[in-house]
Amino acid sequence: MPLPKNNLFFGFADKLTDEQKDYVNSMIDYQFTIVNAPSGSGKTTLAVACAKLLQMDLIYIFAPVEEKKLGYTPGSVEDKERKYIVPLMDALIEIGEYPERVIVSENNIENVKNGKAWVKPMSHVFARGINIKGNKFVIIDEAQNFTRSDLKKILSRIHDDCKVVMIGHDGQCDLDNPSKSGFIPYLEHFKSEPYVKICKLSHNFRGRLATHADNLKW
Repeated sequence: MPLPKNNLFFGFADKLTDEQKDYVNSMIDYQFTIVNAPSGSGKTTLAVACAKLLQMDLIYIFAPVEEKKLGYTPGSVEDKERKYIVPLMDALIEIGEYPERVIVSENNIENVKNGKAWVKPMSHVFARGINIKGNKFVIIDEAQNFTRSDLKKILSRIHDDCKVVMIGHDGQCDLDNPSKSGFIPYLEHFKSEPYVKICKLSHNFRGRLATHADNLKW
């Protein structure tokens, strides 16, 4: 499918690098896109934009690194998870959406009922037993912070009528033991499948300071 015209893609199309164009085309044309990209590369914003472009309900899945502490923090599940969805909220604002209006929540029941709430964020902690189907667009963000079993728990529950974007960066893992990350093992596991495309973004648009910081190797 040709890249959407600028006025149909939230003003982004004319500003995209060749790598970003390849990434956007992959999300439109393939069932499963895996992108290995540094922070500041636009990976989450472009994925959210594609979900909106394709008019698909979005499920945004994240991994709270402090998983054991999550159940003990005060408030509802939504309160506990809110700090982890800042990238999602920023991306929604970038495409002209109001997070308070389009995110499914207990405080947004009216828009849930009238169908205007099309974004559901969730932690993998509360995802066990779910069944993801019905033309959903699934973003697994910061996938380098998911263990192999975390990713299996999510990926094994997704039906073929959904699109999936697994976003990660092999150089920025927050797990206590980075060798437990499932991101690169699953990238390798899926890379030869015909419905999968592996993408790479290399430019950090935040600037030279952020880029140089990200280049420090452990």
